[in-house]
Amino acid sequence: MDLLTALLPADISLLASLLLIVASFFTSALTAAVGLGGGIALIAVMASLMPASALVPVHGVVQIGSNGGRAIVQFRHVDWLIAVWFAAGAVFGAAIGGAIAVELPASVLRAGIGVFVLWVIWGRPPRFGKAPKRAMGVAGFASTFLSMFFGAAGPIGGAVLSTLGLTRHEFVANQAVTALTMHIFKIIAFGALGFAFAPWVGLIVLMIASGFLGTLAGSRMLGKMDEKAFKTGFKWVMTALALNLFWQAFRTWF
Repeated sequence: MDLLTALLPADISLLASLLLIVASFFTSALTAAVGLGGGIALIAVMASLMPASALVPVHGVVQIGSNGGRAIVQFRHVDWLIAVWFAAGAVFGAAIGGAIAVELPASVLRAGIGVFVLWVIWGRPPRFGKAPKRAMGVAGFASTFLSMFFGAAGPIGGAVLSTLGLTRHEFVANQAVTALTMHIFKIIAFGALGFAFAPWVGLIVLMIASGFLGTLAGSRMLGKMDEKAFKTGFKWVMTALALNLFWQAFRTWF
């Protein structure tokens, strides 16, 4: 137990760290099993347990592990023109978004994540007409800019990708690569802005490892769950997490 305590960050309790490791397992499992948003579920849980200043940077590194694995598996299906256009926009999104994000009060960040969670869960993803590949530059900017505040902004990049006439494998591969790019630029930006990743390395490694195990477990459950019932339950659980974030934010304001 002393070794485990030494590996984990001092800024949160041992119980909170263990809950985050478990959450990484289950959110990865649900993504693998039913295709729902494990990333948005994880950011909602993390926002309830972690200091706001560490939330988005740590989430970004954990998501690099998740998206990196998918990108490697689907590497031969990647369209590098899409990846380059996305990266070009992501550079500017990370630079501008990072400069603003570090100035936001913790309460505003939590409330914003709550709103974003509700939009992803209950709203409709944006729809675009058929777009040229260079439109991924705009998607890269918008996704990465928003991810500096909310941790994940997959619906935007995914919505543009869906208009490019990609096969299923190409869509999965390019979604993984663009998400990986977004998170890489995000952590570079936070590092340049002075965020200290070192105290969080132990927790990050354990969350990536548990997420990998969750992916394996979820893959075994694929097709064995009542997807409609699960999606309904998932929406209400995520709504409860969002309301908890609102409560944490509002009690600092009043």
